[in-house]
Amino acid sequence: MTTGKVKGIISNLVTVGVDGPVAQNEICYILLNNVRLMAEVLKVNKDNVFVQVFESTRGLKVGDSVEFTGHMLEVTLGPGMLSRNYDGLQNDLDKMEGVFLRRGEYNFPLDEERLWNFKPLAKAGDRVEAASWLGEVDENFQPHRIMVPFAMEGSYTVKSVALAGQYKIKDTIAVITDSDGVDHEINMIQKWPVKKAINVHTEKPRPFRLLETGVRIIDTANPIVEGGTGFIPGPFGTGKTVLQHAISKQADADIVIMAACGERANEVVEIFVEFPELVDPHTGRKLMERTIIIANTSNMPVAAREASVYTAMTIAEYYRAMGLKVLLMADSTSRWAQALREMSNRMEELPGQDAFPMDLSAIIGAFYSRAGFVYLKNGKSGSITFIGTVSPAGGNLKEPVTEGTKKVARCFYALEQSRADRKRYPAVNPIDSYSKYIEYPEFEEYIHTKIEGDWIGKVNKLKTFLQRGKEVQEQINILGDDGVPVDYHVTFWKSEALDFVILQQDAFDAIDSVCPLERQEYMLNLMMDICDREFHFDDFNAVSAFFKPLINLCRQMNYSEFHSEKFEDYRHQLDEMLANIK
Repeated sequence: MTTGKVKGIISNLVTVGVDGPVAQNEICYILLNNVRLMAEVLKVNKDNVFVQVFESTRGLKVGDSVEFTGHMLEVTLGPGMLSRNYDGLQNDLDKMEGVFLRRGEYNFPLDEERLWNFKPLAKAGDRVEAASWLGEVDENFQPHRIMVPFAMEGSYTVKSVALAGQYKIKDTIAVITDSDGVDHEINMIQKWPVKKAINVHTEKPRPFRLLETGVRIIDTANPIVEGGTGFIPGPFGTGKTVLQHAISKQADADIVIMAACGERANEVVEIFVEFPELVDPHTGRKLMERTIIIANTSNMPVAAREASVYTAMTIAEYYRAMGLKVLLMADSTSRWAQALREMSNRMEELPGQDAFPMDLSAIIGAFYSRAGFVYLKNGKSGSITFIGTVSPAGGNLKEPVTEGTKKVARCFYALEQSRADRKRYPAVNPIDSYSKYIEYPEFEEYIHTKIEGDWIGKVNKLKTFLQRGKEVQEQINILGDDGVPVDYHVTFWKSEALDFVILQQDAFDAIDSVCPLERQEYMLNLMMDICDREFHFDDFNAVSAFFKPLINLCRQMNYSEFHSEKFEDYRHQLDEMLANIK
């Protein structure tokens, strides 16, 4: 085992002189009195190694001993992760005493004493390999597959599988034999390094299935697909976290993972308090039953902040290998990038734009590429849909993190301060935002199986109306109401109708908070039918006098049960209003 001595300390960057071989990203422990501080190797320069410590280095001094473990930062994978709150190093926060984490205190992330109802899926004589399903247990009403460890290479033969019954996670549930005749005992847990992607699939095609979120401005205007990537940039107070919560609660996913990376402590506390109370609209049970939270607040060590996003992604890949649909939300990747910048600056590396690392775009691209839709070796499919938030300083969408993310994420949901100030939520700018999936022929073919007619054509027409409305509004602001033709006012109010009825949504209304695809199709067809009509008014006052009650009627339809008596009554009133206009 390689050992070393501390030679220099700059905050949580420590220089260590070593007496043997050390690998990049290897984990080591610095011995400080009776405390062992975990650290990760960042750079190796001959006999000197630069490590980032995941804890406060207060009290550390030159000459302290260091022990290297020979392995990278790993997560422990197995049944019992759902409903848990972890930090970036996968310590179970609910097992920690007090409000603040004790330095050097680490715990086992799973429950070693709990009994799980095991059901075998493989049988003696079967040929298996890494990620093959040996059996399954029920984890919060989800099928949790027990797999051959991902690190095992080659082909194996199943010698025996445990009978159906109750077992602990460390009990042997199968014995497999390799080509040399050596037996390997398999239990329910395994480990995997977080910086290395879990690639146990046969194919990773371009994703095409719509991921229904129940949010109209996403599903209708800028859809994201199952296994897709997107990001939500926006200044403080524009509703990034609320939008993420809405997507987490409503999206058609089996597992939800929330990575709170460097967020303020009060926002993370809100997640801990609110998520256990949210009701899952798909099952009627608590959303927390199928949720994992990885939390590293802004007052935690910067190195652990960087680790948290990788820990969350690795856990997501584990559940994807079970054939499940995983939704991974990161809030916020800007803090992750700031952690990278801080460590890069301390190592005196050549800085890029705004002092971020030169390879920031490559790091972001490599991370986003770990998401995706895959076909497993057994013919099943699984997916990781990744949506991150970006908190650009001053709302500047031209800064490096936003620009680097824009190159790799296929969906862009730009939150706008002016829309938030006008209480138009979700405050997503419909003009600047986009989804590149809508251009894919695979998606177009899939959406035709869900919705009749030229749906994509209507969505493009919707955006055209919004763009023309924005242009007309700018002319009205400059020239005044009397300075533009009445037809311009009609164009403006048509775009306002689309904005209020389609784009805006009340996340706290019992009915409007979740809008199924069938309802979105109905409302878009209704509004596009209205916008395609020719209206003739004598003056601009008549235009607003007609459209204001029309918009109110349509919004009342959004707040009514679909196809209920009240909903049909509002539709009848709307038809009468349209019939009376010349």
